[in-house]
Amino acid sequence: MTEYFKVLSDAEFDKLKDAISLITVYIAGADGDIDEDETKWAEKVTKIRSYNLPKKLASFYEEVGVDFHDRLENYMSSLSDLETRNSTVEKALTDLNPILVKLPTKLGAELYSSYISFAKHVAKASGGFLGFFSIGPKEAALLDLEMITPIIWDEEEEV
Repeated sequence: MTEYFKVLSDAEFDKLKDAISLITVYIAGADGDIDEDETKWAEKVTKIRSYNLPKKLASFYEEVGVDFHDRLENYMSSLSDLETRNSTVEKALTDLNPILVKLPTKLGAELYSSYISFAKHVAKASGGFLGFFSIGPKEAALLDLEMITPIIWDEEEEV
């Protein structure tokens, strides 16, 4: 666990990392079928984020990437039908709310935003021009990850 997340238990940090695989399964499977392009793109985005984000989040995504593929495969095989998958993922993502508020506000807000952004990247991975950059209506309906309470950071409040 990176130093920025030390306020959390190992189990809580693990749930935050697990959210990336859950979001992938949730968004990629919105239309009932998890497309290989979406899962491959999600894995790529995870790797890119491990070196392309500010240090706090880059280190988080670096840890996510260690076993992202295995976690993703586990969820894809154990959550095969759409209704069960969605209810399981929505419950797990709802469980992030008390964890996110334990983080420093700025970090919680950045992580929340990165989850939303990640969902959009997964959604754009299939469809559109040459299979990229188009979000279908079923995916679009889930992109806000409404079960996760937004964390708002106001720069002026934390001076």
